[in-house]
Amino acid sequence: MKKLKENIYLSIVIPSYNEENNIRTGSLSGMVDYLKEQDYLWEILVVDDGSTDKTAELALKFAKTHKNIRVLKEPHRGKGGSVIAGMLKANGDIVVFDDMDQATPIDQLEKILPKFQDSYDVVIGSRAGREGAPLIRKMMAYGFAILRNLILQLPFKDTQCGFKAFNRVASQKIFKKLQIFNEKQETRGASVSAGFDLEVLYIAKKLGLKIAEVPVVWHHKEGTKVNPIKDSWEGLRDLLKVKINAIKGLYK
Repeated sequence: MKKLKENIYLSIVIPSYNEENNIRTGSLSGMVDYLKEQDYLWEILVVDDGSTDKTAELALKFAKTHKNIRVLKEPHRGKGGSVIAGMLKANGDIVVFDDMDQATPIDQLEKILPKFQDSYDVVIGSRAGREGAPLIRKMMAYGFAILRNLILQLPFKDTQCGFKAFNRVASQKIFKKLQIFNEKQETRGASVSAGFDLEVLYIAKKLGLKIAEVPVVWHHKEGTKVNPIKDSWEGLRDLLKVKINAIKGLYK
């Protein structure tokens, strides 16, 4: 086994809004079991997005018996705001954000992390086929892909996968430049912040960062917070906002 690094190599940021059921059914413990077998130092940041259930309580209880777990209690801002809060407070050389439901399992890190040895700054997961996803979600994804390519010229197959990794320097640069999504934004109800990933990737591309897209395993999970009509509208709205901000020169 390789010698452990003195500094934290990997931080995993988990945005969490009403994730009580996933925690109870072992999502956090499963992540920890996997990471304990790795030969690097790591931490998990559970970012509670103002949950109305026992997410924060259960996460804090879990953290008491696992020294590598930190829990950040944040106001409700949607996925984008909670990810930003976690990314800016992470200590790892590599910072990943992933979903609590583990639609993309934690072991997919094995496909992501080697890319950083090849001098990539950002590595994003890509869900080939979206196994098990309802037809409406596949149609949404197809339509959104056409629009983002036309308007933002983002050359990626899948911008919306909730499994993305950044080296620390790239993470700090990108997440401090976000305009539409930020730590002060607040929202109501469940929100997946559809345009968040677009703004992140547009800024990364604008900064000239080296970006890799890697196919990852993904499974549709029941109880997803995606709302086809609401999220399609918000995604289109945010896509246009990114374009307008770019024209104004706000991402320099």
